[in-house]
Order: sequence, then C-alpha cells, then structure tokens
Amino acid sequence: MEVDHIFICVQSGAPEAETLKKFGLTEGSSNKHPGQGTENRRFFFKNSFIELIFLNNPEEASSDLAKPTLLFERLSTQNNIASPFGICFRPKNKDDNGAKFPNWVYKPSYLPASLEVNVAKDSVVSEPMWFFLSFASRPDLAAKEKQQPLVHSKDLSEITAIKVSIPNLEQHPTSLLFNTVDNFEVTDGSEHLMEISFDHEPQGIIHDFRPELPLIFKY
Repeated sequence: MEVDHIFICVQSGAPEAETLKKFGLTEGSSNKHPGQGTENRRFFFKNSFIELIFLNNPEEASSDLAKPTLLFERLSTQNNIASPFGICFRPKNKDDNGAKFPNWVYKPSYLPASLEVNVAKDSVVSEPMWFFLSFASRPDLAAKEKQQPLVHSKDLSEITAIKVSIPNLEQHPTSLLFNTVDNFEVTDGSEHLMEISFDHEPQGIIHDFRPELPLIFKY
C-alpha cells in the first residue's frame, strides 16, 4: 500500500489553488462528485497529486449516501477541530490488492458500480479521512487521453515523503495504524499540518503555505 493522493479541505471554489499556482505549480483538470456534493481543483506529480476539495452541494454532502464519510462536517466546520486532510492509498504492486486497515465500503454514485472506496472504520472528523482505491495508479501511467500536466516551474517531480501532524494523536488509534506505510509519518502536533517532501529534497528548500493552506513543501 502506498499513497495515491492527498486532499485538503478548502473554501468554495478553492481560491487557495491560486496560492499553489503563484508558487509555481501547474494546475490539472478538476472534478465534480455528483451525489457527494463536492468538487475539486488538482495538481499532479509523476506519482501522486494534491486535491483541493470543497462543498458545492451541502444537501448531497449530508445525504444518507455521503453522510458516513463525514465530508460534510469536515468541509463545513470552522472551529479548527476537524482535520482538513484526506489521504488516499492504492496498491503498491500487483500483489498488493487490498486495504491494510479495517474499513467500510463506500460506493459513491459518480463511480461505476463495479468500483468502490474503502474508508477506514472508526475514524473521526478530528483526524484525516483515510481511504483506499484498489483501482488507482500513478498519474504518469495514465492513458494518453487522461494524462495530466506533470511539469512545474519549481521542477518538482515526485512526492517522496509525507508527514501529517494531528493534535492529540494519542486519542486517534486509527491514525496510528498508518505509521507502518513506507515514507509516511503520522505525528502529534499543535495543529493540523502536512509536510510534503519532493524528490528527496535535493535543493534543501522549505516553503510554508500557511496561513492560506496548512501545508509545507520541502524540495
């Protein structure tokens, strides 16, 4: 199991995307999620992507289908208690064919009936949304008609490590399960924060996107 992509909950329309573009990232295609009440803007790298997700239909997001995901609460809470993050995993190789954590099956209406999302059981809104897509693969392996822009002015190529900080980590046993994933760390912190390393940090540069985004790049 390895990281497929991460999402960050943002304001309607994802104006925070302009911060990433100003930094030097090239924006890829966006998606709407009918029945889930969400929409996104995305930035792709060879092995992963960053998704900025926001509400576009509160009624759909709080429907019986979508409610168990806690996305409505995560995207509408303003008290800084909710984690703004979601971390999606995928198979690491052809023999790695299932989620390595207790999960429940979510079948959103925007996916074909044969596909499903495996969402971690017993997680709460104060920790990230942890989920697994058995059908996901690297962006640089996408079919020609689905290829995304992978070149950025800062010459960032691949995500090579991620660290997620969660306040009161000891109260979140589900999140602790993910410290077993290679190049991924869950740690206790004073705030919700994600640090992403690119290409093993050859330039030794750190860029902090706060307060616009709870995000730090290391490259």
